[in-house]
Amino acid sequence: MADKKATLKVDGIEETLELPVYEGSLGPDVVDVRSLSGKGLFTYDPGFMSTAATESKITYIDGAAGVLLHRGYPIDQLAEKSDYLETCYLLLHGELPTAQEKETFVNTIKNHTMVHEQLSHFFNGFRRDAHPMAVMCGVVGALSAFYHDSLDIHDEHHRVVSAHRLIAKMPTLAAMVYKYSIGQPFMYPRNELSYSENFLHMMFNTPCDEKKISPVLAKAMDRIFLLHADHEQNASTSTVRLAGSTGANPFACIASGIAALWGPAHGGANEAVLNMLTEIGDESNIDKFIAKAKDKEDPFRLMGFGHRVYKNFDPRAKVMKQTCDEVLAELGMEDDPLLKIAMKLEKIATEDEYFVKRGLYPNVDFYSGIILKAIGIPTEMFTVIFATGRTPGWIAHWNEMISSDYRIGRPRQLYTGHPKRDYPG
Repeated sequence: MADKKATLKVDGIEETLELPVYEGSLGPDVVDVRSLSGKGLFTYDPGFMSTAATESKITYIDGAAGVLLHRGYPIDQLAEKSDYLETCYLLLHGELPTAQEKETFVNTIKNHTMVHEQLSHFFNGFRRDAHPMAVMCGVVGALSAFYHDSLDIHDEHHRVVSAHRLIAKMPTLAAMVYKYSIGQPFMYPRNELSYSENFLHMMFNTPCDEKKISPVLAKAMDRIFLLHADHEQNASTSTVRLAGSTGANPFACIASGIAALWGPAHGGANEAVLNMLTEIGDESNIDKFIAKAKDKEDPFRLMGFGHRVYKNFDPRAKVMKQTCDEVLAELGMEDDPLLKIAMKLEKIATEDEYFVKRGLYPNVDFYSGIILKAIGIPTEMFTVIFATGRTPGWIAHWNEMISSDYRIGRPRQLYTGHPKRDYPG
């Protein structure tokens, strides 16, 4: 039932059109334009910046106010008091788990971390120097060839099993992608380790040298995963939903999300931060590059500052800054040349009137890029880690859509090509 009504008068149509208006629990009202197609009209909204394509109960963002809520819980509170797997449960089920529910969920994920042994042979078909995201797209899509016992998307139990498998196996696959690229043997997951400990173990240990994982670094990885777990109807999430609307299996849908995330305008932001720091090269060059950033005619841009959604500050950045400081202290890397450039840029951006006035504060990508670099993860792996963290959000949105009365996605167009014409001769 509509909360309000909107009226629309269009030249050439005698009647005044009445459109339902719905109110959400937070955010702008939404005008229901579905009846317009029956009148021979479509709305025109490139990039869908003013179009709500779905109803969702999962995540809410108010960019102007710097608000990010998962199932109503502020992201900074989750980062401070929760952990990644508890946040996964929250996104999937709508409520925080009880102690028993959390224990069961964590144990379930641990028991799904191994991948089918035959899947390791897939890697031999890729070049060793292939981009990690290219390999990740392939192997995640291939999961459907191994786990076809749970591909009935209309069976709730199958959807839950697929969700557990994807969340559990993504860090295993991500680590395999890295190991393959450097010619080291794959490391099996260990059930006694936490989710983030397991990831670091599979990334950096070898069969001949298994070191204890630093609790500080494990906590940092957990927060990176948590702070990327979901971000509402962004490009990759919308891609997952659009692919899912066709009835495609969940592994194929998540692979489509990975492909969308691969784009530098979406998932490559923290990689771009490191590339920018490398371009600056030395602290003595910072003033020159700050001047370039302020020059509208200069193509140089400070990466990791400001956010297209958050107009004042990124609510995830404060927690990530604290984590960044902890990691650098743990590793004794405060004097690393690139990281010293980063810290000086951070100071300038938070004090310089030009950046403060425009809300160009350091965002989550700025700090996560520094953390990942300090841990020893190469920049080309950054987006793979982003995809690993984002998987529960993708799955939650996919499951929400499949559980509802959904329709196959079919965006419309404004056709500006030739009208009908006859073939010559």
